[in-house]
Amino acid sequence: MENRTVYFDNNATTPLHPGVKEALIEGLEIFGNPSSMHGFGREAREKIEEAREKVASFIGADADEILFVGSGSEANNTVLSLLHCDSTRCSCALSGRSGLVTTAIEHPCVLNTARDLGRKRHEVTYLPVDKYGRIDLEELRRAVTDKIGMVSNMMANNEIGTIQDIKAAARIAHEGGALFHTDAVQAVGKIPVDVRDLDVDFLTISAHKLYGPKGIGALYVKKGAPYCPLILGGHQEHGRRAGTENSLGIIGMGKAIELRGLEMEEEEKRLLELKNILKDGIAKAIPDTLFMGHPEHSLPGTLSVSFAGAEGEAILLYLDLAGIAVSTGSACASGSLDPSHVIMATGVPVENAHGSVRISLGRENTLEDVHYMLHHLPPIIDRIRTMSSAYRRK
Repeated sequence: MENRTVYFDNNATTPLHPGVKEALIEGLEIFGNPSSMHGFGREAREKIEEAREKVASFIGADADEILFVGSGSEANNTVLSLLHCDSTRCSCALSGRSGLVTTAIEHPCVLNTARDLGRKRHEVTYLPVDKYGRIDLEELRRAVTDKIGMVSNMMANNEIGTIQDIKAAARIAHEGGALFHTDAVQAVGKIPVDVRDLDVDFLTISAHKLYGPKGIGALYVKKGAPYCPLILGGHQEHGRRAGTENSLGIIGMGKAIELRGLEMEEEEKRLLELKNILKDGIAKAIPDTLFMGHPEHSLPGTLSVSFAGAEGEAILLYLDLAGIAVSTGSACASGSLDPSHVIMATGVPVENAHGSVRISLGRENTLEDVHYMLHHLPPIIDRIRTMSSAYRRK
């Protein structure tokens, strides 16, 4: 088979959509400060507000409920910081409810912020998940006591692709008197998301996960929800996030969202078909294989798989030599030799967790890419297992 390069790491980041690239090139000419009243500033402001409308419309929000931030991590930190905000500088008091309920499989920016809250004597509960990575809604109900001010539950997991029942979780949080936040970074642009239907108070989006530029994200804040700025300074974003706006990044994000509206529905079907072909091919060609994540409630392009007797890092390196890019877990946790906290939370044995890789498909992937992977992956696993003293063939 002729050599090629295949990018199967779209959950880590996505390549720029050609339409976004064109918008960014055009946007390079828009250099005015959006806060300036002259024509150059008004031109930049107009483009920002156009992008805000596009983001809001895509998730069923109003434009004034969207603020632009530097990343999904910043958005998540901004929301969770409400729990220890100094209410003397804003009106975000949560009636003395400073506790947090989150899950064991959140993104590191949520988990590390939760741990920081715990060190500051906030009550923090980490809900466990089942073998598919889903929380038990009755456990959530029991966890939302009168001390809990917020529940934070990601919509779709970045490593195993499992999708949570966010609508039900938000309803339970509200019934218990808590606010509800969802990190929807992996969901928006891949599956339909409607904030009105879900009835969430806060929702996080990141542009580089949906074929937009890096360094720009958005936070949905429901009308009437308490809010406290994480970054203080000027009046930008209606006083909710200081600092001169990243006009170019916002233009790119707006265009990326616009294109998702045109392409997402068809792409969702196509990626699910490719994933199923890849999954079936792996299952038939490679014994002692474990697939992780929910078999139905899962992102269409995410496939998490573990191979007994094969280290994930070795698999990644051999695939890279063949021109195929995959991940051993979250890109934000790379560099660590510890097994994925997400996979461990599902109860998978540690040796299987070490042998896991994440294959995440995107809009540029084709059936030929899948066949290329199925051509190279089985002999790579066989080679690694041959060198492993821990693997015993049946």
